[in-house]
Amino acid sequence: MTRTLAFLPLFIAVVFGGFFLWGLNPDRDPNEIPSVLISQPAPEFELDPVVGVETPGLSRSDLAGNGTPVVLNVFASWCVPCRAEHAVLTSLVERDGIQLFGINYKDKPADAARWLSELGNPYSRIGSDLSGRAGIEWGISGVPESFIIGEDGTVLYRYVGPVVGEAAISKFREALVQAGALEREEP
Repeated sequence: MTRTLAFLPLFIAVVFGGFFLWGLNPDRDPNEIPSVLISQPAPEFELDPVVGVETPGLSRSDLAGNGTPVVLNVFASWCVPCRAEHAVLTSLVERDGIQLFGINYKDKPADAARWLSELGNPYSRIGSDLSGRAGIEWGISGVPESFIIGEDGTVLYRYVGPVVGEAAISKFREALVQAGALEREEP
């Protein structure tokens, strides 16, 4: 028994070492968090507009029947990565014509209004999720997160983290192409 206990620290070190090596695997993308929502109808939710922002609120019924897929972005004014990706999302709206909806997550309305006034408002609709309940329904792990929703209201794609940098933008644009929201660009 004592001999078995002597090997216990070695066993624990091997297990932790295995997890450490798995985490360092260069082929593993930490942004690829699986979502049970993929290929499922978007969850039911109804959010009031952000007070002080002249953009309508958002509900599940707004996601379907638009004739094109939409992007749903979960953001907050207190989120530094959200600020970084804001220009990319604005460009997708202005240059490529995608429909962008937002969920303002656990944010003070005055802060959200100031943030959108300062950076510009590319969102067609924004729901205020003060309680975080809609975020739970969507299964978000933090902000920012973006979803591509098919024209029938089905969740097609989830991107965790900010859509910034050449690789991330390329990956997100490819998902938009596959969803039918963008035309494939010719080189």
